[in-house]
Amino acid sequence: MSQAQDFKLDEEAPELRYKGSFISVEKVSYSGPDGERHTREVVRHPGAVVVVPYLESAGAVLCIEQFRVAANARMLELPAGKRDVEGEDPDDCAARELEEELGIRARSWVHLATFFNSPGFTDELTYVYLARGLSMGRRDPQGAEEAAAALRSVRLMNLERLIAEGRLVDAKSIIGMYAARSYLEDMGVPESFDDDLDLDEFEVVELG
Repeated sequence: MSQAQDFKLDEEAPELRYKGSFISVEKVSYSGPDGERHTREVVRHPGAVVVVPYLESAGAVLCIEQFRVAANARMLELPAGKRDVEGEDPDDCAARELEEELGIRARSWVHLATFFNSPGFTDELTYVYLARGLSMGRRDPQGAEEAAAALRSVRLMNLERLIAEGRLVDAKSIIGMYAARSYLEDMGVPESFDDDLDLDEFEVVELG
């Protein structure tokens, strides 16, 4: 048995240190391979989804640029959101978030990946989806940041440059775009989907 398997969470209930509108902080106890007892503070999060809306005719991904208070900056991101509706399937959450943030619907959905955002302190788990066959829906921004956000699109071929020049610094978006590009390259885009979008609402961001 490996040492990693020898770690064991205590069965006693964790100590609630903070409870907010959608996250909480718990003090948890566990024992290590040598039996020594440890404690850590863990941020409990309902989880999230992130969507890569792929516009085939342009080889581009549609994004949102919005203010993020924790970073005190505007950030270029993929549409994403918390799984804050109890019992909602991640697939349904992804479709809801895409329409709320960008006003877009999709005919084709592929689950690309699932990842922990920062397991050193939080249990937040994010599901990544590729959305194709895009059409106009009804945008319904949630909160001041989304209401003031700008809609953008970026070329997947520019991904490395966007990262290197600090234009794309959001981890979930970097993971999502790499996962989507890898899938599209590996599969050779086996099935084509026509898009029906009013592209006047989007701005292509190209660097260099």
